[in-house]
Amino acid sequence: MKQIDLLIHNIGCLVTMQGSSKPRAGTEQSEVPTIHHGAIAIQDEKIVAVGSEEDVRKSIQGLPIVKELDARGRLVTPGLIDPHTHLVHGGSREHELDLKLKGVPYLEILAQGGGILNTVQATRKATEEELYSQAKRSLDLMLLFGATTVETKSGYGLTLQDECKQLRVAKQLHESHPVDIVSTFMGAHAVPVEYKGRSEEYVNLVLEEMLPEVKRLGLAEFCDIFCEHGVFSVEESRKILLKAKELGFKLKIHADEIESIGGAELAGELGCISAEHLLATDQKGIEALKKAGTIAVCLPATSFNLRLQKHAPARDMIESGVPVALSTDYNPGSSPTESLQLVMTLACLNLRMTPEEVLTAMTINAAHAVGKADTIGSLEVGKQADIVLYNATNLAYLPYHFGINHVHSVVKKGNMVVSDGKLI
Repeated sequence: MKQIDLLIHNIGCLVTMQGSSKPRAGTEQSEVPTIHHGAIAIQDEKIVAVGSEEDVRKSIQGLPIVKELDARGRLVTPGLIDPHTHLVHGGSREHELDLKLKGVPYLEILAQGGGILNTVQATRKATEEELYSQAKRSLDLMLLFGATTVETKSGYGLTLQDECKQLRVAKQLHESHPVDIVSTFMGAHAVPVEYKGRSEEYVNLVLEEMLPEVKRLGLAEFCDIFCEHGVFSVEESRKILLKAKELGFKLKIHADEIESIGGAELAGELGCISAEHLLATDQKGIEALKKAGTIAVCLPATSFNLRLQKHAPARDMIESGVPVALSTDYNPGSSPTESLQLVMTLACLNLRMTPEEVLTAMTINAAHAVGKADTIGSLEVGKQADIVLYNATNLAYLPYHFGINHVHSVVKKGNMVVSDGKLI
């Protein structure tokens, strides 16, 4: 080691999330290793020392320090991870707000050709340049709110050409933007209008053409499916996910969002890395997730925005030993927000999670949910230096004082990308 590229010092409260080789579940979800008067030393994009400032300075004694960042007593955490978004899409759906206010159910809007299918039309019409520009604006906001890694799904193309278009844009963002992108193929997001009444034919298209070509092109790591009444059945979901697994995709599933039809049980059966939404999941589904070690990705902004009376049973999941992650579910319909900090508050108020459980859900558990926990999700020697500094001195202040952005600075791979709340 020749030098220290960046030393962050004078940290008031340093939450490291160290020691998490597997997702945190049960009482472990509330364990957040914290160091007061801390420091972090970074070299070649990675953490080389982390701990009390006294110990860190001793460990790097004699090495030249290229740049220092005075945290001025702030709270510092690992970079936040958003493990479930639909970042790349065309258009928006503010016109559906009136329908929501009138009480029209989400699945009814979809059945009328709105919802997802409305966004499909806009996405198909958009060029890659237009999709990139729109997605970049949202990704910039996510970074400003503290997200340093974001998963994004396709599913607004519903043709091979348009699904690949979405995934190519996600790849371009990963290569050009500070935020790391994890891509998921979700051709089975809805049955397109041209296949209405012929869902079996569309499932075969996903199986025989879309999945093999997306894999050949290397455009996605994961495969996801919307397993829900009126969308894709448990049997259809099983068929698509098994084919995806055979091709080498890692598996995710939209499960039990509106009705409990066995999606959580299917996630457990197939060993999905994560099951997502889970508003209607019952105890049988929770047990299936626990047995398989599947991570429950809860999306409280979605249930809030859909004005639902029930929310994902995160409290029961945690107490049953299921690891829980949290996400914005950013999308143009059911959750048009880029703010993980808003999700923090909603998780505390509506899912009855503690601030400690929330941070675990947005760091190390979210890292496991996107298959990246070996490099991100905690502040440890050898891991990628993805770090957030807040205008706060303690963790509870973030969900307590809601509706604003608490982020002061963001370090991504050892480089300052946000300073004083502004993109650099």
